[in-house]
Amino acid sequence: MTRESRSQQDARHIPGRNRILWFLVVPIALCCFGAITFLVRAQSERKLVATTQASAIESVSIIHAQPSPLETDLALPATLEAFSDSPIYARTDGYVKRWYADIGTQVHQGQLLAVIDSPEVDQQLNQARASLAQAQATLKLAGITAARYQGLINTDAVSQQDVDVNNQNLDAQRANAQAASAAVSRLEQMQGFEKVTAPFDGTITQRLTDVGDLINAGNGGTGHELFRIAKINVIRAYVTVPETYSAQIIDGMKATLHVTGLAGQQFNGKVIRNSHAIAMNSHTLLVEIDVPNPSGRLMPGAYAEAHIRVPVPVRSMLIAGGAVLYQSAGPQVALVNEAGQVELRSVVLGRDFGSSIEITRGINPGDSIIASPPDYLVNGMKVSIHAAASEQKS
Repeated sequence: MTRESRSQQDARHIPGRNRILWFLVVPIALCCFGAITFLVRAQSERKLVATTQASAIESVSIIHAQPSPLETDLALPATLEAFSDSPIYARTDGYVKRWYADIGTQVHQGQLLAVIDSPEVDQQLNQARASLAQAQATLKLAGITAARYQGLINTDAVSQQDVDVNNQNLDAQRANAQAASAAVSRLEQMQGFEKVTAPFDGTITQRLTDVGDLINAGNGGTGHELFRIAKINVIRAYVTVPETYSAQIIDGMKATLHVTGLAGQQFNGKVIRNSHAIAMNSHTLLVEIDVPNPSGRLMPGAYAEAHIRVPVPVRSMLIAGGAVLYQSAGPQVALVNEAGQVELRSVVLGRDFGSSIEITRGINPGDSIIASPPDYLVNGMKVSIHAAASEQKS
């Protein structure tokens, strides 16, 4: 075969080779492209899973509970009262002739406050004095007669019966004179009640009478109360202490008063006594605090806030108020355990101080508490802790 014929034969086989080559290259290229696409997609899925898992871990900050102080400051509402507060009544009937003290007057014990005109008592006293004089004269005559009869008995001029009768008459007249003297003394005292005086040192807080008013003796009837007097050199403040702290209240404890009308001023006193009984309706203990008031700045009836520092019966834990979850299961706190998982724990709340709240039962000092837990936290949920925030304290 000539060279020319060979060349022509090879030329006829080239298109067939090219077709076989294309049938081999294209599937291989497609396989390579699919493998590359699969690898890229798998890598993207792994990144997505990692990103999803990272975003599923909640980032939280934690706080640690602090023990409550050994003492607590009880701030309780109080109403101030005078150490002694008494109404002044008349002891005799009549009309007010004159009064000498008005509201705000400082008076002393025995000081004259008013004068009552009682003409009936004056006339009764005059009559009683006349009756006393008559009884004394009759008594004198009975004494002379009894002595005369006693002297005649030895001469048999009179009988023993006559002597006994005159001696008995002497005793009766003596009794009549004593009764008349007692009547005079009673009316003299009644006349003395025409002068109304102060029963103790104090301040007149009310004047409820005027010149010419009809006065009835005692505490009944129209115009019965003339004055009201208060002793305010010492002020009493009555407070009701919750039953929880009743056992810690001891006579002699220091207390302070902050009066609404005297802002910025503090008045020191002490617990004097308590009722030693818990009120059934309010479960509180009535406590009396006495506060010296020499300047008279504290006024009866004023509203005040009493502060008493009492030892805490059972120490509790304090946490931030925002760390408590209020859900259907009751108040709870979210803890982070050693595995980095959420643990919801029910707690018993004590007093609410605003920025912090007292936990009486349910947590321990070393617990890691989530500071501001979201509502969707559940038990076993993975969380991550901010390194900086973990040093915060409640």
